Amino acid sequence: MDFLGHSLIAFAIHTLIVLAVIGRIVLRPNRDPASRIAWIVVVSTLPFIGIFAYLLLGETNIGRRRVTRLQAALARLPRPDSLCFRLANSAEPAIPERYRPAFHLGQSISGFAPVAGNKALLMADSNATIDSMVADIDGATQHVHLLFYIWLPDTNGCKIVEALKRAAGRGIICRAMADDLGSRAMIRSPHWQAMRAAGVRVAVGLPVGNPLLRPFVGRIDLRNHRKIVVIDDRVTYCGSQNCADPEFLVKAKFAPWVDAVMRFEGPIARQNQYLFASDWMTYVPDDAIDCLEQPLPNHGIGDVPAQVIGTGPTVRASAMPEMFEGLMFAARRELVISTPYFVPNDSLLNALCTTAWRGVDTTIIFPARNDSWIVGAASRSYYADLLAAGVKVHEYQGGLLHTKSLTVDGELTLIGSANMDRRSFDLNYENNILFYDPALTGEVRRRQQDYLARSHRITEENVRAWSTPRRLWNNSIAMMGPLL
Repeated sequence: MDFLGHSLIAFAIHTLIVLAVIGRIVLRPNRDPASRIAWIVVVSTLPFIGIFAYLLLGETNIGRRRVTRLQAALARLPRPDSLCFRLANSAEPAIPERYRPAFHLGQSISGFAPVAGNKALLMADSNATIDSMVADIDGATQHVHLLFYIWLPDTNGCKIVEALKRAAGRGIICRAMADDLGSRAMIRSPHWQAMRAAGVRVAVGLPVGNPLLRPFVGRIDLRNHRKIVVIDDRVTYCGSQNCADPEFLVKAKFAPWVDAVMRFEGPIARQNQYLFASDWMTYVPDDAIDCLEQPLPNHGIGDVPAQVIGTGPTVRASAMPEMFEGLMFAARRELVISTPYFVPNDSLLNALCTTAWRGVDTTIIFPARNDSWIVGAASRSYYADLLAAGVKVHEYQGGLLHTKSLTVDGELTLIGSANMDRRSFDLNYENNILFYDPALTGEVRRRQQDYLARSHRITEENVRAWSTPRRLWNNSIAMMGPLL
């Protein structure tokens, strides 16, 4: 066969492969049209690179084996709507009618109904959070369960290590889990083995394994971004902080990392316990967490109604943006948001702008310097639309504002690990807590106000003053939003 014949055969094979990948893109479920179009353009115009990129990053797939193990773990756990997640003989949580749809939405995601009987405290800062966790671990009488996306072998990271070793030495059941990518420095350090030797049960979440083979069995950048601490099925922490110093030495030039964490006490801890158990038993199937089946105490500790909302690539598609949008539409007077990473889909951007157009006093706070130059550029591409709708845009100057918080009318709060970007929407496992309490939300609002006091307000004049190359760069990066 001559050269022309070989070339025609190669071209035909190549065309069939491209068409097959395009067919898969079109048929893949739970993908928004913008994402489909973006991937089709990439595969069509850059066939070799595009096909490889799609196989590596184009599908939300943690692997069949992991899905099977997760389903087996969930089958062993009580259903989220079981009586063991409610206070015995408790009254309906005191939630105003206008906020009930938000909690119904949250229940449709994770299955948990809002539960009354909780109290909570907003931690003063990152170091105070770690010290409080250490004190609770030192006071544990039954078990300590914790999971972090990033756990560093620095001062705060090692404080938790030593507290766990002390607790295990007292006979307390200690389970510690960390994401394989985010916590690789801790997992590969002597501290990890020292915890195991001391009796702490350790596990690695979403192990990367061989990075060359991983794309064939599951997407490598799907991560467990949760930050969960549960002690004695009674105390739990929820917020944005990883287990690390605020100086965050792996990205020191952006420090300090500014986070917000809340300590909850009450039946809400059991809902976080369920999230932890589902993660733990997926990777350690021979270590069942059976405390979930025990009845909750007959009385609550406080009067804060709260609900855990856990999302991820094996949960309903678009659950996290739906939650954000539902809260935006619940606002009547005021909406205040802080988020470090903002790459919204169209519906979230429209919801945020619509909230401002409705006359709601809408404020959003970003870090002035972002540790991700891609996300930073993409975020700024949306400033013009936000400002035109009346959203007040601020950039925090005192470090990397890492807090993920949303308050509605000074009464309702969502706090946790989820950002307003595509990773948190589609790729990461996240945990958040939604609660109704004007006094407690007032504390969060004061923290948000402190962020605003350290921020620079962005105006339409500021955006118009950007150079053409800068606007071209921001908008070009944002065009890749469906692919990020």
